Amino acid sequence: QVQLVESGGGLVQPGGSLRLSCEASGSIFSIITMGWYRQAPGKERELVARRTRGGNIDYADSVKGRFTILRDYAETTLYLQMNSLKPEDTAVYYCNSVVIPNPPSKSLEVWGQGTLITVSS
Repeated sequence: QVQLVESGGGLVQPGGSLRLSCEASGSIFSIITMGWYRQAPGKERELVARRTRGGNIDYADSVKGRFTILRDYAETTLYLQMNSLKPEDTAVYYCNSVVIPNPPSKSLEVWGQGTLITVSS
């Protein structure tokens, strides 16, 4: 069974910074993609940033230049460094990954439990 465990959420003032981490555990043969989504109150879940196995990274336009994905695939841990946070970044942030489990079989999409980030003065 593959699991994603997030940490690092909390309350931060506008203009502040936070770093989220997401650790994948379980029997993983290969990680295809790993990234972050968020869901604000009353809104649909949206992509924040995602890294593919090939090293490509996609960022939502709303976070470009402020958020950065950092990863350590050797330890199957992904980080989201968030700078210059704005009130509109307030949301529950979810780690997401598409993996090939071990022993190898069809790909599996996994979600973390979510962590709340509140940007407010």
